[in-house]
Amino acid sequence: MTKDHKDNLFSLIKSLTKSEKRQFKLYVGRLDVNQDSKFLNLFNFLDKASSYDEGAILKTAIVKKQQLANVKAHLYKQILISLKLNPSHQNIRSQIREQLDFASILYHKGLYKQSLKILDKSKEVAIQNEEKNLAYEIVELEKIIESQYITRSISTRADELAIQAKELSSLNVIASKLSNLSLQLYSFILKTGYVKNETESKLVTDYFVEHLPKYNIQDLGFREKLWLYNANLWYAFLMQDFLNCFKYASKWVKLFREYPNMIQLNPVFFLKGHNYLLEALFYIQNKSKFQDALIQFQITTAEKRFPKDENVQALTFLYLNLNSINLYFIDGSFEDGLKIIPKIESELNHYLNRLDIHHRMIFYYKFASMHFGAGNNKDCIFYLNKIISNKSLLMREDLQCFARVLNLVAHYEAGLDYHIETLLRSTYKFLLKINDLYEVQKEMIKFIRGLQDIYPQDIKSAFIKLHQKLKVYEDHPYERRAFLYLDIISWLESKIENKPVGQIIRDKYQLKVAGL
Repeated sequence: MTKDHKDNLFSLIKSLTKSEKRQFKLYVGRLDVNQDSKFLNLFNFLDKASSYDEGAILKTAIVKKQQLANVKAHLYKQILISLKLNPSHQNIRSQIREQLDFASILYHKGLYKQSLKILDKSKEVAIQNEEKNLAYEIVELEKIIESQYITRSISTRADELAIQAKELSSLNVIASKLSNLSLQLYSFILKTGYVKNETESKLVTDYFVEHLPKYNIQDLGFREKLWLYNANLWYAFLMQDFLNCFKYASKWVKLFREYPNMIQLNPVFFLKGHNYLLEALFYIQNKSKFQDALIQFQITTAEKRFPKDENVQALTFLYLNLNSINLYFIDGSFEDGLKIIPKIESELNHYLNRLDIHHRMIFYYKFASMHFGAGNNKDCIFYLNKIISNKSLLMREDLQCFARVLNLVAHYEAGLDYHIETLLRSTYKFLLKINDLYEVQKEMIKFIRGLQDIYPQDIKSAFIKLHQKLKVYEDHPYERRAFLYLDIISWLESKIENKPVGQIIRDKYQLKVAGL
């Protein structure tokens, strides 16, 4: 029975670094009785295995079948305890929790004064580091102890703790509501992408307004502001309001400059903020600011003091490389961009188990679009097939839609029209199934279907007519989303002017820079 990487214990063991494995064995070896234990023997076997094979485990006689589940559970727990003791996994949060545990032990032993002393210091650290949930938990324990041990040294102690608990609770409620709102908006964009019509726009706007809590910006700390900017940014992305995306992403990045100690404690949010800033700059086509932000991002993440755990490394890879690709799309320098694909694809294989399927599909779409822009249509089709063959319709339906539309165009460009009718039918059927058939897509499908009936001398006129039809949608609040995934207008202009699509985009960019 082979589960290959899907078994939780096996995945955990394979995620361990050499130093973590060494520490685990030292941790287990502190007791002589563990030297030949079943769970340690199982660890050594799985560490050497290339895949999880339950049958192979049982053949070794390390453990009987009826014992395997319990031994695996025990081994899993022991690995986590060992990791918890590793300095690389200890941070302010874990230190505060540890002190809270110590205080709780002292309290249960009746050593109230010692417990209160630890809690007071821990609370100060928690508040300084924006760990307000932990700070609230500490205050609640302080209240319990004070109710049994009155020092009489501070007559207003009860009032102080009550006020502090109320303030922390209020901020925790705001942070919770903002984080809930942000998460829900993020799920909207993962499920369906940008809003497609007035109905969706009203639905998202009403949801945002209804769930945005009342607040006074002066009362908010780092954590509350972070969630506030996060929620506003996702709302702006859904509405394709990229100037507001830039506004809130900039606030997000600036927040970390105001609280530099938060980078170590919240590296993931630091990375995400920079990524959203780069995305916004990409969509508003500001190459100079994009390059500056990308360079600053590269410098910061390369610093020795920047956190380097597995999750941070995977996200750093993801954001640096997606944005490195986007740099070439701004001015259409696709041929130059092709040079970085092999390196990224090679490194992508290393991170396959750490990146979700949605982000892997985005890489493939970027690769496909880069090849399409460079005129390599068969390579474009190769990467699009990786997306189209993915059956998870809940994952980025918008990406699935435009992959199919680009696939049609690439097949036409590559001269692979012997089964274009089948592709047209399957694409049309897919778009109808998920209710994502809009004017730009309708016109594209209608055009490609009619190409076989157009005489060669009339092809250019047909491209001109389609260009005129689609041009009116370029600034349409909902139809313009099509052009964020596939620059159909530039492709049509390349056919009309008989120039490479990359050259068309470069010429447009130069005109924009010149202010014409």
